[in-house]
Amino acid sequence: MFIELPEKRYYSIGEVAKAFDVNTSLIRFWEKEFDILKPKKNAKGNRKFTPEDIKNLKFIYHLVKERGFTLDGAKTHLKEDRKKALSNYEIISKLESIKSQLIKIKNQL
Repeated sequence: MFIELPEKRYYSIGEVAKAFDVNTSLIRFWEKEFDILKPKKNAKGNRKFTPEDIKNLKFIYHLVKERGFTLDGAKTHLKEDRKKALSNYEIISKLESIKSQLIKIKNQL
């Protein structure tokens, strides 16, 4: 899944949910379930996600939605093989971004 978000320091939960095409409640639920998600909260309680949080959300989305892991399975996968799984996921995401750029170039011709 290739997600296009503008380069910013912080993203609101609405922007993140729209980019992933999910409800904001799912993002809040994943925040409670996965320890690696730590969005900043302001005085009003609004969540602000950093680019590192977005990277972790992409990986969780990949495990749960695309590969079909259960939440418990995704948690154990993150704890056990985090380095190996992240490197494989990073390779996949780079290839998907290259593919989307090539498709854009093809459509422009």
